[in-house]
Amino acid sequence: MNGAALSPLWIVPFAGILLSIALMPVTAPSFWHQHFGKTTAFWVGAFLVPFALQFGPAVAVDAVAHTLLVEYIPFIVLLLALFTVSGGLHIGGNLRGSAATNTKLLGLGTVLASIMGTTGAAMLLIRPLLRANDHRRHRAHVVVFFIFLVANVGGALTPLGDPPLFLGFLKGVDFFWTTKAMLLPTLTTSAILLALFFVVDRWWWRREARPAGVDPTPDRPLFVEGRVNVLLLCGIIALVLMSGVWKPDLVLSVHGTTIELQNVVRDAGLLGIAWASWKLTARRVRQANHFEFGPIIEVAKLFAGIFVTIAPAIAILKAGSDGVLAPLVAIVTGPDGKPNDALYFWMTGALSSFLDNAPTYLVFFNLAGGDAAALTGPLASTLVAVSAGAVFMGANTYIGNAPNFMVKSIAESRGVKMPSFAGYFGWALLVLMPIYALLTLLFFV
Repeated sequence: MNGAALSPLWIVPFAGILLSIALMPVTAPSFWHQHFGKTTAFWVGAFLVPFALQFGPAVAVDAVAHTLLVEYIPFIVLLLALFTVSGGLHIGGNLRGSAATNTKLLGLGTVLASIMGTTGAAMLLIRPLLRANDHRRHRAHVVVFFIFLVANVGGALTPLGDPPLFLGFLKGVDFFWTTKAMLLPTLTTSAILLALFFVVDRWWWRREARPAGVDPTPDRPLFVEGRVNVLLLCGIIALVLMSGVWKPDLVLSVHGTTIELQNVVRDAGLLGIAWASWKLTARRVRQANHFEFGPIIEVAKLFAGIFVTIAPAIAILKAGSDGVLAPLVAIVTGPDGKPNDALYFWMTGALSSFLDNAPTYLVFFNLAGGDAAALTGPLASTLVAVSAGAVFMGANTYIGNAPNFMVKSIAESRGVKMPSFAGYFGWALLVLMPIYALLTLLFFV
């Protein structure tokens, strides 16, 4: 597609999907739960039918094939593998939820998020955290900080941690570049949040004076079930690393799209690991985790639509000042023609707060040029700004990142009175915005 020649109307289906994901679960939850697949298919049709009529069916088929084979399938296969493996790990037992214990659990989850993904780490630890605090009257703040750290910030150090970073990996960003480049912003943010949480939780603990009645889950040592999944998780990491290191220079061609052999091997291996996890994990372990494939099926349907409809938006962004989004390019570009890292951080983050952070990352990745070599070289600070904005500011709302709403639902099912949408956003404004301002001064100015 020649992005310079495309009308802004081609962006409408992409915007329609993102707004549907952001608004309909809140405004029409029953309809969305039953018809989110049909809603996604409507927006895909709103893009593909006019596109095929204008450019020809063959071009449309080639464009869809490229999107699915190069971007969508690797993306969803990794998520499926991480989702299945993490769902086969269960932590039993119980601890006493003091400020020190809670801080340690949040710190552990923050580390695990970059290893097994924010969704995997959040689903693994949220139930043990809730059990540890089920004797306390004030628990909502514990879950709020858990969402900040485990469901978002902690996933910033590897492409396994958060979907936006894996999309960057698929675009050519080195696996360990993310770790090195994001280390200081992530450590800074995590350290501040953990210290602040300890102070807040200790204050609530002292205010309660004594636990509220009998502890429904008395203390007993922690234990891990489904340990075979630890080995399988190591296999996932090895396969992703292999695809970034092993370059056999062998490719397959499908509808004009070239697929590298190492990526085929990686994706086939990930599917094998997911199957092995399903077969080797005892059913009672998954039942203890309330595991089901519903969430990953929903993600698969939604992202199929997102990846197809985002194609014209990316083409327009690649056209730069020659495309209809030239004003957006001008906003994030300084007078010297260089990217304004602070604006990239805040604009990526602002959209990631209310729209899905993975496509938002793609938009700004391409707005910055879309060349992985340049973005990990002379423009490295810009890619750090985009990565930090997408990952960190997904914590600003319940809909900013997929695990956020899942954690909220689990907490409420265990009797925790969670803040409303506006109340949670108030927590983010109070706690996170000053940290973002500090990050801007330290890393993006």
